[in-house]
Amino acid sequence: MNYSDDCTPHFGYVTDERFADIQLLRYRLNGFEQLSLLQKKQIYYLSKATLYGRDITFDQFGRYNLRIRKMLEAIYTDPAVSHETDGFRALEVYLKRVWFSNGIYHHYGTEKFQPGFTADYLRSVLQQVDAGKLPLRDGETLDALCDELFPVIFDPTVLPKRVNKADGEDLLLTSACNFYEGVTQQEAEEFYAQRKADDEKNPRPLSHGLNATLVKRNGIVKEDVWKVDGRYGNAIQHIVYWLKKAQGVAENARQRRVIELLISYYETGDLQCFNDYCIEWVGEHEGRIDFVNGFIEVYGDPLGLKGSWEGIVEYKDLEATKRTQTISQNAQWFEDHSPVDPRFRKPHVKGVTANAICAAMLGGDEYPSTAIGINLPNADWIRAEHGSKSITISNITEAYNKAAHGSGFKEEFVVDRQTLAIIEKYGDKCDDLHTDLHECLGHGSGQLLPGTDPDALKAYGNTIEEARADLFGLYYIADHKLVELGLLPDDEAYKAQYYSYIMNGLMTQLIRIEPGRQIEEAHMRNRSLIAHWCYEQGNGAVTMEKREGKNFVRITDYQALRSLFARLLAEIQRIKSEGDYEAARQLVERYAVKVDAQLHQEVLERYKRLDLAPYKGFVNPVLKPVLDAQGEISDIQVDYTESYVHQMLRYGQEYGTL
Repeated sequence: MNYSDDCTPHFGYVTDERFADIQLLRYRLNGFEQLSLLQKKQIYYLSKATLYGRDITFDQFGRYNLRIRKMLEAIYTDPAVSHETDGFRALEVYLKRVWFSNGIYHHYGTEKFQPGFTADYLRSVLQQVDAGKLPLRDGETLDALCDELFPVIFDPTVLPKRVNKADGEDLLLTSACNFYEGVTQQEAEEFYAQRKADDEKNPRPLSHGLNATLVKRNGIVKEDVWKVDGRYGNAIQHIVYWLKKAQGVAENARQRRVIELLISYYETGDLQCFNDYCIEWVGEHEGRIDFVNGFIEVYGDPLGLKGSWEGIVEYKDLEATKRTQTISQNAQWFEDHSPVDPRFRKPHVKGVTANAICAAMLGGDEYPSTAIGINLPNADWIRAEHGSKSITISNITEAYNKAAHGSGFKEEFVVDRQTLAIIEKYGDKCDDLHTDLHECLGHGSGQLLPGTDPDALKAYGNTIEEARADLFGLYYIADHKLVELGLLPDDEAYKAQYYSYIMNGLMTQLIRIEPGRQIEEAHMRNRSLIAHWCYEQGNGAVTMEKREGKNFVRITDYQALRSLFARLLAEIQRIKSEGDYEAARQLVERYAVKVDAQLHQEVLERYKRLDLAPYKGFVNPVLKPVLDAQGEISDIQVDYTESYVHQMLRYGQEYGTL
């Protein structure tokens, strides 16, 4: 796709960069040139604050990640190492995967990468590298570095999973994520149970554990807090510096207050301050610029407590926002007509705001692979009292859609031409709308019963929450109300989403799993749970048929499927509202985890013939300040030409803080 009105004359969504199971895309900053200088400067400063969190995410995802990355980058850039060997080419792929996943574990499945080069090769090239470029500690020898890192890289039994959620195992001792040190699952659960008990009478409960490593030293379990003068302090100091620059060009007083509170939180590590920041942030609606910066989502922690560092800088897509605002303005109607028990509905939906935005910069756990929608804050009591903000990222979904068309994927897996025609006609629109419903309303819907612990579902909480939001969207996308609101053109469009969703949950998402493995990632578990539950409970509403050795999904009764979504939504909401851990465990373990090995092999073989990459990620644009004669910023230009390798190496040099 070419854009003659862009500063880059030939802008393409799909880059030439592809490796392993990954393809790199670009996203366009639509309308950036129309922003004011003040807004452009704020985006630039916030982008710097976003990029300075990168090393935190690497360290959180595994204690050896930073040393391994720096070691491999030293090899990659040293002129003494030949690039014309099979070993180097395999090392290059491995390094690209490490960059993409913020460490040595797959960004989605969380299993450890297996290198395509040998330990002997790695040792031989390390001996050629300038020792001054290697991440050697004071007095450390090359042999000592190898002794520490080689088992982590090459031995499949050493720290094999970043996040382990297998039922019946100690999830901390068997997970390689770097949120806990020397602590068992029981010790961690007891520690935070006591924290919550101490906080029981607080009308504004804290998100205990969100911003600290739990460590056991000299037999004492305590928190090592992530703040300016604590753990990750050097990175956080840089983040704070650029946040202060952004504060100076804020669009309004409340925006300045939001940044002030975030800075205070980073300086103190005080979770009460984080609550204050979240409340102020969710109430700021006037500015066109917004951002997420901090320890936010807890999917990377098997106990669902610790926030992975992430950043995104954004500005409103004014045209697409009309759609999301229509949804949010009718939030009470959707809540009142939800098929869940009235006890679990919110009697008064507060502060639901939804915008379609353009991402201007991605960082941390949102880069290079990013979400297409975000709903925050996560604290249930803040949602209930102050509302939530939802975003759908229009330029990211635009890039995904452009890359997907013409791939042959749907032609291979969709059951017949009639269904394919519906998906071709309505698919992109329904995908966007389901994301809007999921983020804008699904996550913000429902309420906990008084006294229910928000973390009662433990390791199953993330899967249940994502299923709840997906089911809310699936139920309502088939409602005539959406046609009345002008969000869908007719009462047939929803079928595109129903078919695509069930096909994905039953079959096609299996392309993302290695043979012999079960489903681990929360969003994949959620989709599997919904699809398999409906398949089993649906009395033929969803069937599998086989033609010429290939399996296909067929939906025989779309309205019956909607009724199934309603039933499951009611049960999922009950589980969350009551904190029914055992029901959550049984539902997830029965429907969400297991993989049919024969079907899996078939799907992998069919997908392989298409020669597609199952995962996509993004190269960030480069924001370049233009200076006037006095050295002041007079404009910010957007450059889309930086390659993936150059960007990763530059980020390592420019934003390496740990």
